Amino acid sequence: MTAKTQYYTATSIDGFIADADNSLDWLFQVEDGPGNPFAEFFAGVGAFAMGATTYEWVLEHEGLLGEPLKWKNYYGDTPAWVFAHRKLDPIPGADLTFAQGDVRPVHADMTARAGGKNLWIVGGGELAGAFADAGLLDELILGVAPVTLGAGAPLLPRRLLSSQVKLTEVRQVGQFAYLTYQV
Repeated sequence: MTAKTQYYTATSIDGFIADADNSLDWLFQVEDGPGNPFAEFFAGVGAFAMGATTYEWVLEHEGLLGEPLKWKNYYGDTPAWVFAHRKLDPIPGADLTFAQGDVRPVHADMTARAGGKNLWIVGGGELAGAFADAGLLDELILGVAPVTLGAGAPLLPRRLLSSQVKLTEVRQVGQFAYLTYQV
């Protein structure tokens, strides 16, 4: 099986991954049911990338500068790249690389470090869109939550037509509908 570059994220029914305040608090109010699809997913991940807003939210929400071992508990030694146009505080002891610009060289570095495992594009939607624009996004895995936000950070601010994506799996986990699309 060939390694894939996957955008795995939760989204509201109306297509937002964060609310108008860039918060994910709405997501944690949804009952996710038995099992942990993220743990199963992350077991196949060898490297991941996220945007600055996502990184800052995780940093603040989890208090990672004060408790850096939380990062290791969540992600182990999996290398991560953070795309940012500004200087951000690194998490002590985390295998983080800060990047900006073209996603192609970062994708090559991620692939080299992933050890044959998948690459996870955490978010946001603009970063996932940059990987899609470069022809480097293989799969969308969307956990659709029974919530509407009305505004916020869009799931994928790009136009992908039905000729570009193919639905390959649908499953329910608690109140979430997981939709997997091949790009």
